[in-house]
Amino acid sequence: MEWLSEYQALFTWMAIISALTFVISLLTLPWLVARIPSDYFCHKKRHPVPLKQTHPALRIAILIGKNVLGWVLLLGGIIMLFIPGQGLLTIAMGLLLMDYPGKFTLERKIASNPKTLNGLNWLRAKGKSPALEIDAED
Repeated sequence: MEWLSEYQALFTWMAIISALTFVISLLTLPWLVARIPSDYFCHKKRHPVPLKQTHPALRIAILIGKNVLGWVLLLGGIIMLFIPGQGLLTIAMGLLLMDYPGKFTLERKIASNPKTLNGLNWLRAKGKSPALEIDAED
């Protein structure tokens, strides 16, 4: 029990960060889901994003920043599996931010699940965005 009192400040900060991450994810998730183009999952391969037309230094800075944030969220989500917090949601947000091989295929597979698609379209309806379309052929 002595080690618990030694690290009380650390546990307090972890609880505060966990609560903040929860609130931020609840506030940003509907906005992020509403920004997905309705035909995003209708293609076999991901279409190039407008980021590719920006200045190379800016593009690299954004890619590094989003991957670092993705890793932080992924690791934080793993930690939140053992402390209070929404670990699975944080892990999912981290995985969606990072770039890795097979990411688009994984996104399509997850989004094509009927329950997941219904949840995503419910969030999109709240944001007054059209429903996501899923190409059934795989």
